[in-house]
Amino acid sequence: MNSLIQKYNIPGPRYTSYPTVPYWDNDTFSKEKWIETFKKSFIESNSSEGISVYIHLPFCESLCTFCACHKHITKRHEVEEDYIDTVLKEWNLYTDLVDETPIIKEIHLGGGTPTFFSKEQLKKLIDGLFVNAKKHENHEFSFEGHPNNTTKEQLQTLFDVGFTRVSYGVQDYNEKVQVAIHRVQPFKNVEKATRWAREIGYTSISHDLIFGLPFQTKENVIHTINKTKELQPDRISFYSYAHVPWVKGVGQRGFNEQDLPKNEEKRELYEIGKELFAEMGYVEIGMDHFALKTDSLYKATQEKTLHRNFMGYTANKTQLMIGLGMSAISDSWYGFAQNVKTVKEYQKIVNEGEIPVFRGHILSEEDLVIRKHILNIMCHFSTSWDAKHLQMDAIENHLEKLKEMEADGLVFIQQNGLTVPEKARPYVRNICMAFDKRLHSNKPETKLFSMTI
Repeated sequence: MNSLIQKYNIPGPRYTSYPTVPYWDNDTFSKEKWIETFKKSFIESNSSEGISVYIHLPFCESLCTFCACHKHITKRHEVEEDYIDTVLKEWNLYTDLVDETPIIKEIHLGGGTPTFFSKEQLKKLIDGLFVNAKKHENHEFSFEGHPNNTTKEQLQTLFDVGFTRVSYGVQDYNEKVQVAIHRVQPFKNVEKATRWAREIGYTSISHDLIFGLPFQTKENVIHTINKTKELQPDRISFYSYAHVPWVKGVGQRGFNEQDLPKNEEKRELYEIGKELFAEMGYVEIGMDHFALKTDSLYKATQEKTLHRNFMGYTANKTQLMIGLGMSAISDSWYGFAQNVKTVKEYQKIVNEGEIPVFRGHILSEEDLVIRKHILNIMCHFSTSWDAKHLQMDAIENHLEKLKEMEADGLVFIQQNGLTVPEKARPYVRNICMAFDKRLHSNKPETKLFSMTI
């Protein structure tokens, strides 16, 4: 297995979309085309499955050096009100484009640090959305909380407006690791925030852990997971640290690359975690995720309804996801659109009455078929081209790229489909890459992606 790790540990996408962002065709994209796909998708999906809304709340009081998200560092909380006002204006720009009242099935508040915002501003945000929308009867609303600054009042406020899921960024409990990534938070803070959420009535609490961080050892990972066991979150995300310091705006220069565990050493951290999670009663879901059998993510896996989008894995599939806020990405299924990446420019464009997208991609028929296959592999570890809507030209060319992985026992190819055995789950990104026609047509000359394993 070690030789396979060395062989297949190459840069590759995480496939929260297809095409991936670096391969979007921005030359043929326009705001007008994006709006057309938004309207089309809204008509097709709103009254049946509802829509999703992702809201990017970018402010952080300090920079965590493991983070690759778009954020704005400030301690000035007076920025909250103007930003929330702008997000609600952007939402109204979208609702003005349609005749029906939006039915929101899923909301996710990401960041940045959503708990940077006061409970009053968070309530204003959600109440403001529903001036022009209704809640789906099976809605699931979630947010990301920083254990150091999540208050019981914030948790109660969001619960009162429909939130039942919270995800806490834990990363690692070792102090040396925490200092290196500039995210020092004692266990007692995570324990307190988790206990509060349970007392209030949250039905799904998630802890985000990361393996492959600077100075991290297997003893650190075992310690972190044993502490996590004491709190029994409903879900655990166990992410591979994505080292992408070449990406503009990413603050990953606070340590040297030689401080990072690599290849077999890094993969051992994952295997240790996976084994311990199984002993604790967690089931592996897709890639990087584990859930108790009582959680909706597990149930979605069993029912084959698991979905993956820019928010990661979700139990609530919706065709349309609207991204609000600085740098947020929207997905109409037929197209992607990303908002401008600075708070100042975002607020300026929205206040001028314009939807603030600056780039995107309109999917071709071929893109849509490939997207379905990659989603199937990422969510269900199998796909089929038996059905007409899943057939693609030159499927043999894509399968040819998997021959070596098939010989290595990492994929089973049948006449009309393929499956990924459990032992090959660490290589699922590599398997998806075989279907990524845009990646193979235009191989990158510079670094674009993190390592796959």
